[in-house]
Amino acid sequence: MQIFRLDGQTAFVTGAGSGIGQAIAVGLAQAGADVACFDLPGSAGIGQTVERIQALGRRALAMSGTVTDKASLEAAVARCESELGELSVAVNCAGIANAQAAEELTLERWQSMLDVNLTGVFLSCQAQAAVMLPRGKGAIVNIASMSGSIVNRGLLQAHYNTSKAGVIHLSKSLAMEWADQGLRVNCISPGYTATPMNSRPEVAEQVKIFEQTTPMGRMAAVEEIVGPAIFLASQAASFCTGVDLIVDGGFVCW
Repeated sequence: MQIFRLDGQTAFVTGAGSGIGQAIAVGLAQAGADVACFDLPGSAGIGQTVERIQALGRRALAMSGTVTDKASLEAAVARCESELGELSVAVNCAGIANAQAAEELTLERWQSMLDVNLTGVFLSCQAQAAVMLPRGKGAIVNIASMSGSIVNRGLLQAHYNTSKAGVIHLSKSLAMEWADQGLRVNCISPGYTATPMNSRPEVAEQVKIFEQTTPMGRMAAVEEIVGPAIFLASQAASFCTGVDLIVDGGFVCW
């Protein structure tokens, strides 16, 4: 259906070198967009992301930087517009995860989590909105987590949960500020997903618990987050803003 297509559009994806970000960057290209791919310097997968997009006949850029650096993001958006065209879609996937008991959690680890997962999303949205708002159109999708709405049993990650709850409310707040200016902002809250982080041998036993406690009996494949992202980025979601779309195999229902 044409309302789900992104033909002729330019997209910007943070965290595009692996996992959900890589899958979404490729998925946006499959929907017709040219894609600027942004990730940390030295990201091993960013080249593969670009190759997969180009194999689809779409244009792609590999750009390096950190989402905690405002100037880096602004320069990347400027290059995106210069080489690919006017930015109309952005998906912010860059993030980190780790665990530590709250009573032992260092201020450094707390701050790093908030800096990347929350401030990084804000700075990304700010840089993207700076070029979208003057044109009165655009769509931003932020990747949060079901952990922003619930507390995962057995996981010691107060700092992660807090950062993702912030992403959800940030997305809603920006959606309301920009609703009358033509810019839609939504977020996706994935459940347990088979990213490289969750595919390591050392977390195999934990993954079994993730699967057992998800009503659908498995984790999501990264590709299963692509459809929701394309929906929220496309005209199919033209009346959706401030939405937190939970994609969790039914987890939050239990």
